[in-house]
Amino acid sequence: MDEHEHDDEASLELSLRPAKLQQYIGQDALKNNLSVFIEAARMREEALDHVILHGPPGLGKTTLANIIAAEMNVNIKTTSGPAVERAGDLAAILSSLEPGDVLFIDEIHRLPRFVEEILYSAMEDFFIDVVIGQGDEARSIRIDLPPFTLVGATTRFGSLSAPLRDRFGVQLRLQYYDLDSLKLIIERTADIFEVAIPENSLDELARRSRGTPRIANRLLRRVRDFSMVKGEEAITLDTTNYALKVLEVDPEGLEPVDHKIMRTIIGTYGGGPVGLETVAVSIGEEVVTLNDVYEPYLIQRGFLERTPRGRKATAKSFEYFKNIDLT
Repeated sequence: MDEHEHDDEASLELSLRPAKLQQYIGQDALKNNLSVFIEAARMREEALDHVILHGPPGLGKTTLANIIAAEMNVNIKTTSGPAVERAGDLAAILSSLEPGDVLFIDEIHRLPRFVEEILYSAMEDFFIDVVIGQGDEARSIRIDLPPFTLVGATTRFGSLSAPLRDRFGVQLRLQYYDLDSLKLIIERTADIFEVAIPENSLDELARRSRGTPRIANRLLRRVRDFSMVKGEEAITLDTTNYALKVLEVDPEGLEPVDHKIMRTIIGTYGGGPVGLETVAVSIGEEVVTLNDVYEPYLIQRGFLERTPRGRKATAKSFEYFKNIDLT
């Protein structure tokens, strides 16, 4: 791919994200509430109250943060919890904000606690205290901040400290998308990519996308590759099924790690209950990855249960995996 083609593809990637709330597909209850909060803030000519967006990865939290800034007609500054290592880093970002700006912190649950504490006064009273100098010459100065909106995103809402969590006046949980919403998202992406996709291929892609727009768009891009190499005018169902098979995405949208999890629980531990840490060690994955990325979908699809004694395979999972060699 030459530089011009790469730039064109990058522009297409950016265009996949809707810019306005009206263009955002799915999450209807969340959108309706958010539109009211935004409109009320605009009517009062105030900054929107602080917003926390939580839910599984890939559901549109970053997109919504950018939409909030666009709807409020303000600038957005973006960072992430792991990137803000020192109190001074956060103080520098906060002191650069203009009135009404949006500060978006992705993975906000990963902020160091001593950095997080700076946010308390910033969110509640719009000031921060900064210590300058060292030793006997150290002194604290107060920096006033303009009213701003903090938008935090997290896959681990329960990991937020209570003082931080309670300072978010707007708390919104994103749910997995239904098939109709996913089909609309895939159709929109296909239009942007200028690729034809018939209804049967659309259905199959949506069904295997784990209720997640990010995955739906990723799978569409890969299936498009197979279709393009075959010289098809439209993405056929045969090509869709073949591509998803070689990509190891099964009819339920389960991927190899999902299969490893369930094989371990069913085959090694008789269906459980078994601790997630034990499963993680058995398959060579990190606990946080299983907890944040894979487990929510397995639970949502009815394959896995959380119990006080650990994770347990359901009757549905035994039925689904009965023809798979678990030894």
